[in-house]
Amino acid sequence: MVQSVSIIIPCYNEEKTISLLLDAIYRQTYPRHLMEVIVADGGSVDETRQRIAAFQQTHPDLKVRVIDNPKRIIPAALNRAIEASEGEIILRLDAHCVPAEDYIERSVQNLDKGVGDNVGGLWIIEPGSQDWIGYSIAAAAANPLGVGDARYRYSRHMGEVDTVPFGAFHRSLIEKIGGYDETLLTNEDYEFNTRIRQNGGKVFFDPAIRSIYYARPNLGSLARQYWRYGYWKWRMLRRYPRSLRWRQLLPPLFVTAVALMLILSMFMEITRFLLIGLLGLYGLALMVSAIPSAVQKRQWYLVIGVPLAIATMHFCWGLGFLTSMFRSLKS
Repeated sequence: MVQSVSIIIPCYNEEKTISLLLDAIYRQTYPRHLMEVIVADGGSVDETRQRIAAFQQTHPDLKVRVIDNPKRIIPAALNRAIEASEGEIILRLDAHCVPAEDYIERSVQNLDKGVGDNVGGLWIIEPGSQDWIGYSIAAAAANPLGVGDARYRYSRHMGEVDTVPFGAFHRSLIEKIGGYDETLLTNEDYEFNTRIRQNGGKVFFDPAIRSIYYARPNLGSLARQYWRYGYWKWRMLRRYPRSLRWRQLLPPLFVTAVALMLILSMFMEITRFLLIGLLGLYGLALMVSAIPSAVQKRQWYLVIGVPLAIATMHFCWGLGFLTSMFRSLKS
């Protein structure tokens, strides 16, 4: 059954990648006359809107609209785009991703099969900068030790999952469970998928649905990203405690253990040795986890770069989680 598809895209200052995304949508194998693209822009101050306008002029056979997102947060952008959309199927993408040519076709096929209420696929993670740390961050973002059981980053096996990042779903799902939660500045996809599962629905992962995702370009931007992830994860868990997974507790527990050992080491010499041992084992585990990527890609700097990136992800996620938890206890 052929159905119309609305592609919704939150966007803010994405001049480097918005043209890549629009070109990839234009090349989709799905019938072009059945697609519409709605970009919810948070007031970009770079060349994003000009590049969208240029695309509209040169590709009039693809319906592309830009709407305003005055709140400038992702869940609000998604909700405004859904409200403005007309398609029977909603498909969510990001302005810094590039979907494979059959991305929409495969997504719709999975929905037609009834395998899930929200279906998504695999990220092919590319570096956000062409230097050793950019390549290291990209490798870390697809490393199970860095991302736990987030299967959409590395798995090649289809099946039911907790969440997918860029999902496709029927419009009727919004009518059933509501839109994206605008009180969360991140984790909006996970929260949305949690509500799907709590209402008896399924979230389905198919690795044949593929898109390129550009990782953060440096450790500073990676640190800010994962601090934000950890901070808002606690806020989400307060509402949905049953959605907690063991892997989500490891970073804050590890950060807490390191902090306590640092304090105790000033008074107890044995704690100093325990701390050195803990950090040594942690560093060794990170280096061992990086070896397969280094061998496969013949980039030996990954043995150093990947551990740096994963440690940044773990510590910043844990610090963000603990900060959010303590702030909520005070309020």
